[in-house]
Amino acid sequence: MKELETLKQWIAECSNIVFFGGAGVSTESGIPDFRSVDGLYHQQYDYPPETIISHSFYVRNPKEFYRFYKNKMIFPQAKPNAAHMALAELEHQGKLKAVITQNIDGLHQAAGSKEVLELHGSVHRNYCTRCGNFFNLDDIMEMEGVPKCKCGGMIKPDVVLYEEGLDQRTLQKAVQYIAGAQMLIIGGTSLTVYPAAGLIDYYNGNKLVLINKSVTPMDSKADLVISGKIGEVFSAVMS
Repeated sequence: MKELETLKQWIAECSNIVFFGGAGVSTESGIPDFRSVDGLYHQQYDYPPETIISHSFYVRNPKEFYRFYKNKMIFPQAKPNAAHMALAELEHQGKLKAVITQNIDGLHQAAGSKEVLELHGSVHRNYCTRCGNFFNLDDIMEMEGVPKCKCGGMIKPDVVLYEEGLDQRTLQKAVQYIAGAQMLIIGGTSLTVYPAAGLIDYYNGNKLVLINKSVTPMDSKADLVISGKIGEVFSAVMS
């Protein structure tokens, strides 16, 4: 496949690559995509997922929020796939400078990636809203119902809910990496979630690569478009 050869060549030539990824990077690890036909948005709950994972709903109905969150948003058994492993290897080789992700599953770190910017936070970090005490994912999974700190405060996952803003420092850092990148690889994202999707406008180079199973609004702007599963694409390129 000509596109794969081009991607392979560009990776070989570049020493400052940045990767920007979405839910499609984790689907091959068994984590459902929000917007696919069998994804979270098509599951049956008393409220739409957008409502349940909003800040106001979390405050108003933490019990229902956590019931959904634990059932549908946390996948402690998930393991990194070929895409995660390839990106960690490219960083190890000194080629990849950063992974910018919309995912909250921590699989990039599990694969060995060091410089990971999590735009939407992580299920692995949880804080007491009263005293600020830290809790990991295992702590949360062991608690029944709404997780509470010993001080009595409610524990909130460090994930960006609807109605909440993104962390400005993470966003700024992402902009810097993208603006300075020689090559930007975008994978497994429909590029419809803002402000995250707007980040790619900061890329100034001529090696914008899009890897996705479906068409995205940015396909016409890309220098290389590869249609397919990102894990399979990376496996082919890294072999």
